Amino acid sequence: MRSVIVALLLVFATAVAAVAVPPPPPNPSQSDIDAGRREARDKAGEVGRLTNQLARAEARLMDLHAEVEARMEEANKALVDLQTAQDAAREARADAEAAAREAEGAARAVTDARQALDDFAAGSFKQGSTVGSISAYIGASSPEDLLARAQLLNAVGGSGLDALERMERARTVQANKDSLARAALAEAERAEADAELAKAAADSAMASAQQARRDAEARTAELEAARADYERQLVAAQAKVGGLEAQRERYNEWLAAKRREEAAANAPRPVSVQAPPSAPASGSVQVVIDRALSQLGVPYAWGGGNAHGPTRGIRDGGVADSHGDYNKIGFDCSGLMIYAFAGVGIRLPHYSGYQATYGRKVPLSAMRPGDMLFWSTRGRIHHVALYLGDGQMVEAPYSGSRVRVAPVRWGGLEPYAVRLL
Repeated sequence: MRSVIVALLLVFATAVAAVAVPPPPPNPSQSDIDAGRREARDKAGEVGRLTNQLARAEARLMDLHAEVEARMEEANKALVDLQTAQDAAREARADAEAAAREAEGAARAVTDARQALDDFAAGSFKQGSTVGSISAYIGASSPEDLLARAQLLNAVGGSGLDALERMERARTVQANKDSLARAALAEAERAEADAELAKAAADSAMASAQQARRDAEARTAELEAARADYERQLVAAQAKVGGLEAQRERYNEWLAAKRREEAAANAPRPVSVQAPPSAPASGSVQVVIDRALSQLGVPYAWGGGNAHGPTRGIRDGGVADSHGDYNKIGFDCSGLMIYAFAGVGIRLPHYSGYQATYGRKVPLSAMRPGDMLFWSTRGRIHHVALYLGDGQMVEAPYSGSRVRVAPVRWGGLEPYAVRLL
């Protein structure tokens, strides 16, 4: 009988030893956890502040892009106007030079005609001249000869005077043309000078706008760098507080197991140690959020991202191609959701419109961390992001950007959130 009792005790001792819990894990103090949470909140607040500044800077940058484009168009117009004025001035100079030459030629012709007429008048007084004046009449051999000589004198004198009058009129016409051409040249040169001033002003305005855009781009880059730095700090702080909370959870699990062990040791028979309960839904939500936040700063790549991480983007024949997304390794908006929810075993299609049909729709007034938010234009969903709480979300926004934390944008937001957990 005694041997049986000893055997039973040995079996009982063996059973108890088999379920003995290990030494306790670290148990961070509540003050450490609270300090970690405060640090994470402070980092999140700084990220939010910088995000707001960056949003304003990006809006200003978009305005400056538009301003530069407008100034460039003004500069192009001024260039065209200047070229037109220069062409008109060249034509006016050529017309003025031609008119001046014609006026000078007409004046010479009048001078030559007047000289010829003077020579004829002088010659008519020469003795013995066939076409003289008084001597021509005296030398006539008969009345018929005298009449013929008088008619010849009248004809030659009349034609000379007529020719001289026509030339005088032609000279007047050419002088008027010369005057008009010079006036047109002066006007063309004034227009050319005005066009040159307008071109210089347009070039200066364009240069100023371009400098303002460069300054804004530099400021935006500084803000992006600062925010990226704080996002890394936020991830580190969240990981720290998450680690402390996980240590506390493991300690509580150990403590529960220890108490069960003690209860088993005090019970008349051994008791089996139950497996720790499965992680609550909130823990799954945190996994999704942590996976999304772990990709902060990864480039946007249209068509990129899967359950295992960022992938090479694909061509879209438009904006994404202009940013070279097909040569980048990264995520688009729905690809980031695929990666985030893959951490809890949820498979999503690579299209935000289909993702909006998964899970349960809840009103925005009831949204909570881990919900997906959707944006649409003309009834067609085109963007998705993951809600983090406190009015913040994580998203892969657009070509040329990176995965980031940003304030929730209410414009175009669908009136519901999609909850998968």
